[in-house]
Amino acid sequence: MLFFRQMDRKVLSWCSYDVGNSAFATTIMAAVFPVYFTEVASRGLAPSSSTAYWAYASAFSLLVSAFFAPVLGAAADVKGTKKKMLLVFTVLGVVSSGGMAFVGPGDWMLALFLMAGGSIGFSASMIFYDALLPSLVPANRVDAVSAQGYALGYLGGGALLAVNLLFIQILPGTAGARLSFLSVAVWWAAFTAPILLFVDEPAAEPGGEDLSGISLFLEGLERLKSTFREIRTYKNLFVFLLAFWLYNDGIGTIIRMAAIYGANLGISMTHLVGALLVTQFVGIPFSLAFAALAVRTGSKRAILAGLYLYLGITFAAIFVREVWHFWALAIAVGMVQGGTQAISRSFFASMIPPGKAAEFFGFYDISSKFSGILGPAVFGLITQWTGSSRPAIAVLSYTFILGIIILRRVKG
Repeated sequence: MLFFRQMDRKVLSWCSYDVGNSAFATTIMAAVFPVYFTEVASRGLAPSSSTAYWAYASAFSLLVSAFFAPVLGAAADVKGTKKKMLLVFTVLGVVSSGGMAFVGPGDWMLALFLMAGGSIGFSASMIFYDALLPSLVPANRVDAVSAQGYALGYLGGGALLAVNLLFIQILPGTAGARLSFLSVAVWWAAFTAPILLFVDEPAAEPGGEDLSGISLFLEGLERLKSTFREIRTYKNLFVFLLAFWLYNDGIGTIIRMAAIYGANLGISMTHLVGALLVTQFVGIPFSLAFAALAVRTGSKRAILAGLYLYLGITFAAIFVREVWHFWALAIAVGMVQGGTQAISRSFFASMIPPGKAAEFFGFYDISSKFSGILGPAVFGLITQWTGSSRPAIAVLSYTFILGIIILRRVKG
């Protein structure tokens, strides 16, 4: 109860969006849809081809999001349209998620198209969601609120995933999985309403209200060029972005490829979804624990602790042979995933100069998206070349090793 008493209506409304879009991250991106794609939509394809195509589609969706992220972020600062843009990309994600219910056996091209559309909606909406945080609370509360968002996101995404697991177990054939995709669309839409209703839109920059159409686009491009020049003057922030670019590549690839990796090892959908469900609920207390650790030791040391454990997880994944091995790794990922991402977001927010929130979060998100392109693409290529996903998992270790080395050079 203390957790909720410390959250006012605006903070709780902001966090509710994490509850909503986490349904996409868990059911669609991480757990049910990857296995559905492998077992149903890609029926007739070789397992290595199925894994590779999924990885390539993931990389493509991140490429599209990354290409538009900085211009959209800068334009939102100028125009004061963060909430409007959040709504636009949320609608894209919601419609794509609902459409997945109509994917049948062999419809792998439709499945990849909808997955890419949903991923673009999910990724782009996060630019504007993140950009609302610095103006929501004082700087000394950013770490805590960021972690609270992740914790509630784990709770919401995990709760719906539990319901979807029940659907899969009690409904015949593919009906349970299809219903779970519809549930994501409804859930995401419902939990978007509070942030639109109760969180204030930060003021537009002077003169921004008069810009429209091509003028706004050109202003966004000009802001992008200016930000590239300006960001070089914030050395600490720039070094952090380099580290984040690397280690977030590994985190994102694990999220997107874990279920398909397990499916290729012969683990059933029930065990895969169950293990990833445990990840969500383990993530709730550990996201809050990371916030407490950041207060005691500093944000950088808290992130480093998470990355060291991620490095160990990557090496351990190479030797997965039994179902319980996958469950153990899922629990370990839950211990660090939300906390590492939450403190990374708040650590970056603490370095942003005033009035640059959406613009700089555009760079933050473009870092995560461009980095995310490489991980799944390399995973797919190695799997296709070798016919096995194990070497691809081994290669992921470089993202955490280099990320740790660079992050240690950040002051903070």
